[in-house]
Amino acid sequence: MNELLPLSPITAIAGHYGVGKTNFSLNLALAAQERGQEVTLMDVDIVNPYFRSSDYTDFLESRGIRIVAPVFAQSMLDTPSLPGSMQAAIEHASDTHPLIIDMGGDDEGAKAMGRFSSAIKSGDSPYTMLYVINERREIESPEETAQMLKDIERRCKIKATGVVNNTHLSEETTLSVVEASAPFAEKTASLLGLPIVCTAVPARYAQQAHVVRPFPVDRHVRMPWE
Repeated sequence: MNELLPLSPITAIAGHYGVGKTNFSLNLALAAQERGQEVTLMDVDIVNPYFRSSDYTDFLESRGIRIVAPVFAQSMLDTPSLPGSMQAAIEHASDTHPLIIDMGGDDEGAKAMGRFSSAIKSGDSPYTMLYVINERREIESPEETAQMLKDIERRCKIKATGVVNNTHLSEETTLSVVEASAPFAEKTASLLGLPIVCTAVPARYAQQAHVVRPFPVDRHVRMPWE
């Protein structure tokens, strides 16, 4: 249904805080796993204590997805460390065993990714870095949203290869919310000189959506009070 699948050996997911990177990462991992790829999901968010991929370890492992996460990622300790298994996951990524990297939000959250940039860029495995945007979460214009990616790229030392339009209002997302976000996504992508690789659409609307490359998603990430 979408040219994102099958995944390239390494796919990094970047974006502003609150745009839905983690939920998109989970859906991407599940979709690839269903296509027969043996997926590893690596959580590199050591800044934000909420909405991290590693918070869903039990759920993902029950689906056959391997998790690599910072030490203490499932606790509230302030200074988790990045284990050696992260470097190994990058080195061993392949077409049949792809790696998805859920980066921290904004340029500050992307900083931890910088230590792996050389291994990602110099390895034999091609990589993809997707910039996730959400018109209903962005407080910036398309111009400022584009600048945010430049700041992220500077910190993580990796260039983005595509844009994901992940506009949503959590469980209140309607088809019109997604479709109305197209101009924002197109303008942002144009400013960056990048393609829109997919538009995340609630699975219940995926067959009806008139958007660029619909990618069906379910809501897995919950608020702390849910």
